[in-house]
Amino acid sequence: MTPAATVARPPYQKYAVVVQPSLIDGQGAFAAEAIPARLKIGEIRGESISVADARIRATRHERVMIVEISAKKAIDFHKSTDPMRYTNHSCRPNARLTIRAGRVEFYALRPIMAGEEITVNYGETHHDGKLACRCGTPGCIGWL
Repeated sequence: MTPAATVARPPYQKYAVVVQPSLIDGQGAFAAEAIPARLKIGEIRGESISVADARIRATRHERVMIVEISAKKAIDFHKSTDPMRYTNHSCRPNARLTIRAGRVEFYALRPIMAGEEITVNYGETHHDGKLACRCGTPGCIGWL
């Protein structure tokens, strides 16, 4: 793990986060420093697109990094360099994703230790319950 003091972060990233291999799926976002409960961890920035375009793009990529922020607008994070774009799903997450003023923000649900993977519950997805959940937590619902 890279020490938090050496992790560069933009001003909208409140706590240092690094991307590392995840036991859940592919790469994950990991806390590079302790994060207190209920505080903003950071946000992701990306390309603003229509929901119609987002749903088309979602069928063209194996890994979908798109969040619908309203009935008409979505943000595509495929080209983003923000580490939070690698936040994996968990049925027992330690963070939550919030849409505020058109931004996709992440907040700690409980204290997160340095080195711990940051996870959120994706909620409703385009997978319609057809993608196996890999979180491995007790009480996992088994699908996304």
